[in-house]
Amino acid sequence: MTIEVIQRICNDLPGVTEDIKWEHDLVFSVGGKMFCVVGLNQSPTSASFKVKDEEFEEMCTWPGFKPAPYVAKYKWVWIDDIARIKNTDWKKFLQQSHQLVADKLPAKVKKQLGL
Repeated sequence: MTIEVIQRICNDLPGVTEDIKWEHDLVFSVGGKMFCVVGLNQSPTSASFKVKDEEFEEMCTWPGFKPAPYVAKYKWVWIDDIARIKNTDWKKFLQQSHQLVADKLPAKVKKQLGL
């Protein structure tokens, strides 16, 4: 897995914006709400994303995963190396994270984004 593949997966999702926050994090958002953060100043490259409430505890026990700093209470996980996950799994996790965040957007914002 590479940053470019994550970018492609995220940018193929509806209503996504991409920007740099905190000087060194690549952030993907929908409706102004983050759903994936990739650390650009780390080697190996790490990332954080939102997961389903019922999957959070188990995923935090997987090798390389832990609760994401600052946002774990919102059921975000952090992975120490994006290469630990296959592309097909990344696609599933990122689509799910996008959907979880998009589902909580106000109806007006969803309509504007075509969601």
